[in-house]
Amino acid sequence: MTSASATNSTIQQLTQHFPLHGRLEAILIRPARGVSCISVPTVEAIAGKGLLGDRSSDSVSRNPLGSNRQVTLIQAEHLPVISALMRKQIYPEMLRRNLVVSGLNLLAAKPLFKHLPIQLLIGEVILEVTGPCEPCSKMERILGTGGYNVMRGHGGVTAKIVKGGLLHCGDNICCSTRNLNLSSQPQLF
Repeated sequence: MTSASATNSTIQQLTQHFPLHGRLEAILIRPARGVSCISVPTVEAIAGKGLLGDRSSDSVSRNPLGSNRQVTLIQAEHLPVISALMRKQIYPEMLRRNLVVSGLNLLAAKPLFKHLPIQLLIGEVILEVTGPCEPCSKMERILGTGGYNVMRGHGGVTAKIVKGGLLHCGDNICCSTRNLNLSSQPQLF
């Protein structure tokens, strides 16, 4: 997109363009509530359920299409910010998010318009970003006093698995938008 065409674009059009691809840096599985996360090099993503071996994939949703919180993602670039605000080293396992991604603004992947959902293509897997992943009270206990507030705005996003498959650390991540009026297939940028 040239700067002249960017000037004439609507906000809806601008939300559909991402400058670079991201990268899957880490995969973390939470086997059960309160149990430490396990870092794995690869995992199967099950459409409509979650990641194989993660407690979210065992949950039964009232929604026939599955929970909107099948996978949680956090931006790797936020880890140094959280560490700086807590004044101690913070590791991804402490934050209990499934996927750590770099090079992509996850907050921008949260859809602003319901008719323009944003999807992430990670390897062969398609995730649809469903909303923010707000911190829970565990962050206060895990990170220390003030941990809950430090995580606010840095907690990442939630997603559902639209198309399953294998995820591998190091996979490229592309953002896509789907124009529901034209096609059910994602348009990659």
